[in-house]
Amino acid sequence: MFSKILVANRGEIAVRVIRSCKEMGISTVAIFSEADRTSLHVSLADESYCVGGPLSKDSYLNMNAIITIALASKAEAIHPGYGFLSENTAFAKLCDENNIVLIGPGEDILRRMGDKDMAKRTMRDAGVPVIPGCDLVKDLSHAKEEAERIGFPLLIKARSGGGGRGIRLVNAIDELEQHYNSATAEAESAFGDGAVYMEKYLKPVKHIEVQILGDSHGNVVCLGERDCSVQRKNQKLIEESPSVIMPQETRKKLFDVSIAAGKAVGYLGAGTIEYLYDKDGNFYFMEMNTRLQVEHPVTEMVTWIDLVKWQIRVAAGIPLGFTQDEIEIEGHAIECRINAEDPYNNFRPSCKQIDMLHIPGGPWVRFDTAIYQGYKIPPYYDSMIGKLIVFAKTRDEAIRKMKAALCELIIEGIEHNAQFALEILSEDDFVNASYTTDFLEKILPDSAGI
Repeated sequence: MFSKILVANRGEIAVRVIRSCKEMGISTVAIFSEADRTSLHVSLADESYCVGGPLSKDSYLNMNAIITIALASKAEAIHPGYGFLSENTAFAKLCDENNIVLIGPGEDILRRMGDKDMAKRTMRDAGVPVIPGCDLVKDLSHAKEEAERIGFPLLIKARSGGGGRGIRLVNAIDELEQHYNSATAEAESAFGDGAVYMEKYLKPVKHIEVQILGDSHGNVVCLGERDCSVQRKNQKLIEESPSVIMPQETRKKLFDVSIAAGKAVGYLGAGTIEYLYDKDGNFYFMEMNTRLQVEHPVTEMVTWIDLVKWQIRVAAGIPLGFTQDEIEIEGHAIECRINAEDPYNNFRPSCKQIDMLHIPGGPWVRFDTAIYQGYKIPPYYDSMIGKLIVFAKTRDEAIRKMKAALCELIIEGIEHNAQFALEILSEDDFVNASYTTDFLEKILPDSAGI
């Protein structure tokens, strides 16, 4: 087992990883930007070092600086969290060259699954259903030819990256050129890779993802599914586990193909396979996230398995301590992302000081965060400041518990989206679990800023 781990991230996920390390008796090293000197993860770690300026490119994406700190502090492994360098093949290679374990699936799998076109072909070969579409398009002329074959509406999607960038909806052929040019330009700017592919736009659908966990001994298990269909501009707002609308027969098939896919690529660590699920009960592979997901706590709540600890253990070569037959999914969990933004003013970011903070409590209520009273939110990073998670025996109980927790959450001095989340939970389509990815577009087009 590792004796010291460097946490190459910030905010709530850095705090989350540090806590698990402390519980495992592992020393931690924090890195921070100049804007994050007073951040909670800095004070919680055993050691902390400034890695660069406030911009991500100068700090949390500064690979050479991070490696230098890891070597100087004698950290044996690096936990990248999510975002930043968590799926960066160049960083994985750099860690390997310096004999530092990157807690994750390794450079080869990162490359294969990070290239969404290659990932789709890999999954198709493993027997996983994929969305009808095409492989990478060479140019605009080729895109037009493939678009006519696929049919409209369709999506243009970037091969690299994530977070909803490099994606464009095309409803007719006369829109193709404009959206093709903007998608490739955005992808090139965001990921340094302008390559795109196209696929049929399925609607209405649910966004269902399956959590897998693999070790270096060939074992892969599935830890259930999450419904992540409450989204705004491809960004998830509320997640829950399990998906109550899915028949058990379909769920078993989904788990079986997900495990087979994990074994086909020799997956190591925690990973998430994302699917689109249509009204006829069909599911189609969308992409794989080769890292810890923001919404991993709902899976932890219904399985009682600490994903961060198992990430660390399997990275150290320890085999999984359980089989698929031993995994039991019990009760229901819901997560609401708490963002420092104003939902009623086009989601304008709110980068101010927190004057008062009260975190809800009670049985099976969890708030993963790095904020504290007096903390000033920096303007350089993602707007998410916390994740409120609840667990109950039934979904109805979980909804009531989440509503109570949201009402109890007090964050004064900034605008945030807790009230907006409360309104979503009261909508009929959410209550009866029939909501799909276009849910917010239909019910709150003005206040949601869509």
